[in-house]
Amino acid sequence: MATPSSRLLFGFLPWYGLLIVLGAGLAIFLANREANRLQFPPETMIDLALWLLPCGILGARLYYVLFSWNTFSDHPLSILYIWQGGLAIYGGIIFGFLTIWLFCKRKKLSLPRTLDVLIPGVALAQAIGRWGNYFNQEAFGLLLSEDSPFAFFPLAVFITNDGLMEWHLATFFYESFWDFCVFLFLRGGRKHWFRKEGDPFFFYLFLYAAGRLVIENLRTDSLMAGNSLRVSQLLSVLLIIVILFRYYQQRRKINFRSKLSWFLFIITMLFDILVLGFCAGGASISIKHFTILLALFSLWNIFILFFFYGRSSVSEVIYANHQA
Repeated sequence: MATPSSRLLFGFLPWYGLLIVLGAGLAIFLANREANRLQFPPETMIDLALWLLPCGILGARLYYVLFSWNTFSDHPLSILYIWQGGLAIYGGIIFGFLTIWLFCKRKKLSLPRTLDVLIPGVALAQAIGRWGNYFNQEAFGLLLSEDSPFAFFPLAVFITNDGLMEWHLATFFYESFWDFCVFLFLRGGRKHWFRKEGDPFFFYLFLYAAGRLVIENLRTDSLMAGNSLRVSQLLSVLLIIVILFRYYQQRRKINFRSKLSWFLFIITMLFDILVLGFCAGGASISIKHFTILLALFSLWNIFILFFFYGRSSVSEVIYANHQA
């Protein structure tokens, strides 16, 4: 199990593509059930999926190609070989959001509510699709020594590199596990906690970014802008700052005299700007220490987000069963 026996199932079917299709199918199924519960027009999610899937895959591929052009410049036709891997989730999110926005505008649907219906399934699809990286032997992390306490599956994978077999951190597994936890949180929160349309979507972006920020620092195949800037890390920190500011503003409207909220926000912003500077300029500390710093950053920001959001009474929960 530490290394896949083949990229292909039955000798001809790529595991990578199969897992993406499986994840997308489950996402559509869950979104369709939730849309029916919330009384969307019939077949809305099916119609949206026919546009969303190809546009999301196109965006994920174009984003990857843009920041890996040297890999494709000599053989442009290889851009079409998506079964070999090379999809960037942030590109899929950007193109997917634009597709959903146009669809909602045309169908006169609520954009935040439509995003909320879709997003738990998206997190689950990511958790499943990440295992395609395992079969393609990609998206792995730092090299480990054979006597490392982490050199066992699934925390690490056995990778063929220049004819040698090496243990590497299984960063695809870390992200898959994190995405699955985000999925469980979104599924539970939609009926017991979220108060406004758009909250599940924003929490997904925030939590995904918080996890990806740390995991990206352990990878060896990050998309780079320049020599030291990991694009996904920069986007993750920016997302965290923007969304945290959004919920701080909401809390101010409810309790604008709270000195504690103001103090925590200022401290957090200073911390966030420091980490943003490290990500943008290249950290001058070791990978181990920088990963610890990023982990503390993510945990602190998650705590502050939940603090600003606060509790929700049963009557406030927008997607509870009795309000469907």
